[in-house]
Amino acid sequence: MLIQHPCASLLQPRKLKLTSCNFSGETSFSASALPFSLITFPSSGSGWKPRISSIVARASGFQKSQKEIKEDDEDKGNGDFSSPSNFRGREGEKDYDRDPEFAEILGGCFDDPEKAQARVEERIRKKRSKILHTKTGSSIPMKVTFNKFDFSNSYIWFEFYNTPLPNDVSLICDTIRSWHIVGRLGGCNSMNMQLSQSPLDKRPSYDAVQGANVTPTTFYNIGNFEIQDTLGRFWIDIGTREGLLLDILINALTQISSDYVGIKQVVFGGSEFENWKENLTSEDAGYSVHKI
Repeated sequence: MLIQHPCASLLQPRKLKLTSCNFSGETSFSASALPFSLITFPSSGSGWKPRISSIVARASGFQKSQKEIKEDDEDKGNGDFSSPSNFRGREGEKDYDRDPEFAEILGGCFDDPEKAQARVEERIRKKRSKILHTKTGSSIPMKVTFNKFDFSNSYIWFEFYNTPLPNDVSLICDTIRSWHIVGRLGGCNSMNMQLSQSPLDKRPSYDAVQGANVTPTTFYNIGNFEIQDTLGRFWIDIGTREGLLLDILINALTQISSDYVGIKQVVFGGSEFENWKENLTSEDAGYSVHKI
């Protein structure tokens, strides 16, 4: 095998000087006349043999005996090609492959892709509370509609842009609970709004006798807050037709949707709502109940 010397001139190659020739097929040249460097290989009797890296052998499916593997390990200790980290990755890196459930899902993705996809979606739904992602409000105004709303017996429906996180659910439940407490104590009585209806340029005054003689309004009852993925609802029995109660709730939910968790729409009334399933009561399927 001949390899061209990097310093050899390409413009004026030397002429080869034949020194000897015989009929046995062997030809010798003068080393000083060659523009190439000769590479010599050990003779067959020197005991030299090519070695195959264990990495290449594994990559090509080459089966090696225990003796050859031991020889390769000894060669690595003598300065042959090796990696100090043994290709184990960066220090401190977690081994995410040791997950039997995920390995089983990946193992069956070729046999039944649709079943594997369904299992991945189910896994995400079960562990959605542990998934960390930024949750902010929506710049789109919350839509408010009324569908055969009855003050004495109605559902209030929610539709979120994304499945609410535990902190979002806690905030909404606290808001509804506060709204119910204020309403139950008669704090949302539009018949007694002396200060809000008084002129702003005069000193505020309050007539206690007039406030005591106003017909009271009481928030009778309220149900728990139910969630199915991006949908939510709770039942109310206000009893009296008091629009101020609804205004206060809408104002609070509008601020929550803008600053904290995006609410696509709120619907007052109606026994059914889009994809809500009455028979879905399993937490694994995305259903949850939160006490008000």
